[in-house]
Amino acid sequence: MLSILLEVFKNKLSGIAEEMGLILQRTSFSPNIKERKDLSCAIFDAKGRLIAQAAHIPVHLGSMASAVREAINSVPMQEGDMVILNDPYRGGTHLPDITLVAPVFYRGRLSFYVANRAHHSDVGGASSGSMPLATSIFQEGIVIPPVKVVERGKVREDILSLITANVRTPDERVGDLSAQIMANNAGIKRLEELMDTYGEEAFALSEELLTYTENLMKSVLRNIPDGVYTFEDYLDDDGFETEDIKIRVKLTVEGERAVVDFSESSPQVPGPVNAVRSITLSAVYYVFRCLLPEDAPTNDGCFKPLEVITKKGTVVDSLFPAPVSGGNVETSQRIVDVLLGALSKALPERVPAASQGTMNNIAFGGIDPRSGQSFTYYETVGGGMGAWFGGDGESAVHSHMTNTMNTPIEALEHSFPLLVKRYSIRKNSGGEGTKRGGDGIVREFEFLTETELTVISERRRHPPYGLYDGKPGMQGKNVLITREGEKVMPAKFTTKLKKGEGFRIETPGGGGYA
Repeated sequence: MLSILLEVFKNKLSGIAEEMGLILQRTSFSPNIKERKDLSCAIFDAKGRLIAQAAHIPVHLGSMASAVREAINSVPMQEGDMVILNDPYRGGTHLPDITLVAPVFYRGRLSFYVANRAHHSDVGGASSGSMPLATSIFQEGIVIPPVKVVERGKVREDILSLITANVRTPDERVGDLSAQIMANNAGIKRLEELMDTYGEEAFALSEELLTYTENLMKSVLRNIPDGVYTFEDYLDDDGFETEDIKIRVKLTVEGERAVVDFSESSPQVPGPVNAVRSITLSAVYYVFRCLLPEDAPTNDGCFKPLEVITKKGTVVDSLFPAPVSGGNVETSQRIVDVLLGALSKALPERVPAASQGTMNNIAFGGIDPRSGQSFTYYETVGGGMGAWFGGDGESAVHSHMTNTMNTPIEALEHSFPLLVKRYSIRKNSGGEGTKRGGDGIVREFEFLTETELTVISERRRHPPYGLYDGKPGMQGKNVLITREGEKVMPAKFTTKLKKGEGFRIETPGGGGYA
């Protein structure tokens, strides 16, 4: 058990991260951050090790340590500085996710780092919303290496100008970046107050937290039967001509250690479903964190007993300049499905069938006739959770690597020239079984001006698997609604729609369990 002092310290740290998130959400400009909460906040020690996080986005949080370490190694930071980056090959995930890292000094001593990451609805690139069907990262948007955006407490206008000159919605970007800066400033202030209370003891308590969580994870691994467990599944396609992209895992559990080997996965592909290694790490960490008690702290100690093996140049560890916008959102979900599939062989009563296995990414933009200004928007759409030994899967929820809210219809129609014609549960889309998979969602838009639309989705060909005799969930479906009628579209596409035309997405259900 945690001592009372350590429990209080743990909750104070996570409370600081949660407060940072609230400030970022409430002061941001874009509906994607303000309404959907597509953001994450965390606290790191002076060595760049994660010591606390808010309950935000798993794909952000598991990979944020890579960004913090890259910032530390690349840019000397003094009191009052903040470093910005989004480069996936230098600690980022995909280009729309922009990370801000700030050091925390206490009485002249570097004590902590605070960091937050938010998904910006446009960072330039070939299509509105910066989720294009790209064949190179240079088509996906502006690449920001680690560089100071705040220096000695003053925002660097030259850096902001460089960013805003490369995006479709500069005012919104400045607003969201300002919110990120304020969130980090709040974290710094609260950590200084924490140090006023604990003094030098804060460093010892941080180490104790890491050790405690490492021991918890070792205990979890001891309760998994020793053995080698394998599983493989496939991405539908890369948006071009590559189909059935294999992700294969070999999980070796021995005592208090687990080795997770993805080296037999497919080579990287031309399209944007490649994932950088930090994304693969994030997915692995998420799966094993789910095996810990719900109230266990999440920090670097969780991950110390785990070894993750990837092969450079594969779809789970891509090489520059491969495009990666979909790797963060789609490949991460399949990595989770594959690892859970392997674990289901060892822990059949704890692991669920496949959930929808996609984030159903929708990005669109154009010129708003009400203002004459550019608009862009990005969202992910929920679906069905997989069933498990203990019950049915939940319906119409975000699952696994995403943890966002939905954007309410009122907020969408207020912010953008569109109508939401339908938003409902996709009945009977979950897989059958003794325990039934959760149902997906139907969401339909009508655009009130000419609009560029990009969709990056998965599970349109390969359904979410059921476990044992459970049936798979229903595949998703993308439908354009044009003047000529309805047209079923592939999993990934970009198109332009005329005023009055629309789009309907029907998301996958979860797999059944029997």
